Parts: sequence; structure tokens; C-alpha cells
Amino acid sequence: MKNTIRITTALTLFITLISCSSDDNTPQEVTDPVAHLQMVETLNEGSFDIELYSETDQLHVGYNALSIRIKDNTSKKYIENAAVDWNPVMHMTSMQHSCPKSEISVSEDKTVYTGFVVFQMPGNSEEYWNLKIDFNINGEAYSVSKKINVVGSTDDYRTVNVFMGNDENRYVLANIPADLSVSVNDFEAVLFKMENMMDFSVVENYIIEIDPRMPGMNNHSSPNNEHLSYDAKTGIYKGKLSLTMTGYWKINLKVLNNNAQAIKGEDVTEENEASSIYFDLSI
Repeated sequence: MKNTIRITTALTLFITLISCSSDDNTPQEVTDPVAHLQMVETLNEGSFDIELYSETDQLHVGYNALSIRIKDNTSKKYIENAAVDWNPVMHMTSMQHSCPKSEISVSEDKTVYTGFVVFQMPGNSEEYWNLKIDFNINGEAYSVSKKINVVGSTDDYRTVNVFMGNDENRYVLANIPADLSVSVNDFEAVLFKMENMMDFSVVENYIIEIDPRMPGMNNHSSPNNEHLSYDAKTGIYKGKLSLTMTGYWKINLKVLNNNAQAIKGEDVTEENEASSIYFDLSI
């Protein structure tokens, strides 16, 4: 009788364990970390495909937030925690130059690498951008490059300003795209100094003054704007942009150095309807 009880107890425990094991093996839902993005380019290295993703369907002049994934063509799996670097170069008929870009970092999903590039000009039939991507997997280095297509704005809006300051330095100032509405909006930009044809450094602790105007509405402005100041944590200039109605706005700009001296841009007055540097936008 005792043996029967022991056997029955053992079977019950075994069935319970099987049941628990079955529950633990329930397949977990797999989410696609780039499902909200669009793949704009693929660079093939032979053993690997390097996939380039954007929130828009193509690369464009101005600020481009980009994501990268590296696919192993043998295992069909995406590589985690690789060291990735990039270098876009514009091949003009008379010269070559690069553009401002961030370092590339690993996102929360370790197969996705993120950064941004600021293209100053589009490609055309004779001039083009080439993107070189270097990556290292388990100590082994790889490199791949490809001609890429960069287009200009279809509405000819200015989203990036390339200018020579009165300090004789050349700068690149780009607006970071955002969803804007009739309200006081967060407004962000990046500012780089051109060190040479291939290197650009982040400009720190300047002030970017903004003066939004509606040229089609007697060039009126708006209240409660906040000039953009440097955020050392992100390397980005942040401020507040007040838009009081829908339509076309010209965001007039003036860049002040860390001595509060204007290096580019002019005040908007009755005699001067716009600054020489600005962003265009519509809501």
C-alpha cells in the first residue's frame, strides 16, 4: 500500500513538473526593433549585409537620424555589440568633402546601432555621396562602401545652413526634424564647426537666437519663444518655438558665440525682413 502511495505521488509530481515545464516553454513574442523605420540602403560586404534605416523613405539634405543592422548572411542572424564607424564623403567635380556626423552607439536592442548624419547638399548626375562603414566583430575588422542617393527638399525648404562666420570659421547649423503644432514646441538643432574638408567638431556653449515670422501675414512673430542653448549631455541645442497659427513660417536665426557676440545672422526689423540664416517650415 505504501509503495502504491509513493508511486502515485511520484507520478503526480512528474506530471506537475511536465506541466510547469510546458508553461515555461511558451514561445515569447518576437518584436522587430526597426518595424517603425524604412530601410533606405543595403551595403553588402560578402559575409554580411549592412542595412541602413531611416524614419523617411530616403536620405535627404539636412539632419538624418539613422539606424544600422548587420546581418550575417550565413546564420541569417543580426550581429550584436559590434564596433561600428562611418564616413560619408561627397564627390564633387572639383573637390571632395565630408559632413557633420555623430558617433555610432548600440541601442537598447543590441542588434541596432544608431547615429545621425547632416548632409549639406544633394547628389546630382555628376556629383554624389559615398558612405563607408567600418565594423569590427570579435576582433575581426570589415569595411564596405557604397554610392548613396541624397535628395534635396521637394518644397525647397531650408533645413540646414552652411555659412562663414565673421570669425572666419565655417559652420553647419541644422534643424532636427520634429512634429510641430500650433503651440509652444520643443525646438532643437545641431551646430558644427568645419575644421577641414573631412572633419567637423561640435560647437559648445553658443546661443542660437530664433525669431519666427510669417512672411505671408505681415511678417508677424509669436510670443514665448526661448532661444536655443547648448545641452552638454546630448550635444544638441534646445529651445522653445511658439507657433500661433498654421501655415508657412520662417525661423530667422542669429548665432552668438560664448562671448555673446553675433558671428552670423541679423535682427528682423521694419527695414530688414529676414535674417541671412534661417529655417523654413510649415504646419
